[in-house]
Amino acid sequence: MDTGKCRALLTVIESGSLAAAADQLGYTTSGISRMMLSLETELGFPLLIRRKSGVTPTAECTKMLPTLTQLATLGETCEQQASLIRGVEVGHVRVGCAYRSFYAPIAQILREFSAAHPGVETDMTVRNSTPLVRDLERGEIDLAIISLREGDFDWTPLLDDPIVAVVPASHPLADAESYPIKRFAKDPFIVLYPDEESDNSRTLASHGIHPHSHNTVRELREATELVAIGIGVTMINRIYADWSDDRVRALPLSPGVNIPIGVATAHRDLASPAARAFAAFALPRLQDTANALKP
Repeated sequence: MDTGKCRALLTVIESGSLAAAADQLGYTTSGISRMMLSLETELGFPLLIRRKSGVTPTAECTKMLPTLTQLATLGETCEQQASLIRGVEVGHVRVGCAYRSFYAPIAQILREFSAAHPGVETDMTVRNSTPLVRDLERGEIDLAIISLREGDFDWTPLLDDPIVAVVPASHPLADAESYPIKRFAKDPFIVLYPDEESDNSRTLASHGIHPHSHNTVRELREATELVAIGIGVTMINRIYADWSDDRVRALPLSPGVNIPIGVATAHRDLASPAARAFAAFALPRLQDTANALKP
């Protein structure tokens, strides 16, 4: 099977349009359409539902996506290895990051890597740790800066980051040494990233706590502002705590909760040459960043 067609199909599904995929891949729309028809003929069933508003995968295509993604990844790896043999370095490195404290450092690392390896394309996506693990296991990204999750990948630890409670300065425990984690079931609680598995939701679940949810927000700044005006309390990773904001207090939890943050990569024997080169380039630099973030 032509792995280039598999990559084209994935691009069509991601962009939702034959024309958009054609622009990204440098083909004409009719050329992409013929490619999709050829792939459908080869597999023996329709892959795309075509509407005026765009295209979506059929149920049969959805079932095939994990295999087609693997084929596309293997095809890219094969091309990269052949390029290395020919003495030409090419490839595509895709990085995921769950922690904003690492956004600027990883962007700088990508810039430096691209300068040293101009034939390798790079990009970064920002998501929470759990979806990034799924992306990594599907071969959609090559490296992810995440908190430790269950999954099949190589793991390089960077730091253990405590979870802290964020309370208003007027809270009865504002000047206490710690915040009892069980109290989250009592105080009005501001939920970050509702309906997503996050460090917060995993911490609460592991302690059997069902918080008294008062508000839900998707941005840390919004949560901090709501805490500051006394709407409720929340919890965040210590690396995000704003120690200079005198309207709120960040308190260690009791008992303490530490979140292992590190770098997840595909197993070395499965990673592409470009991904292996990037991991070797990035890991020591990320460890320097992590050391600077430690208290």
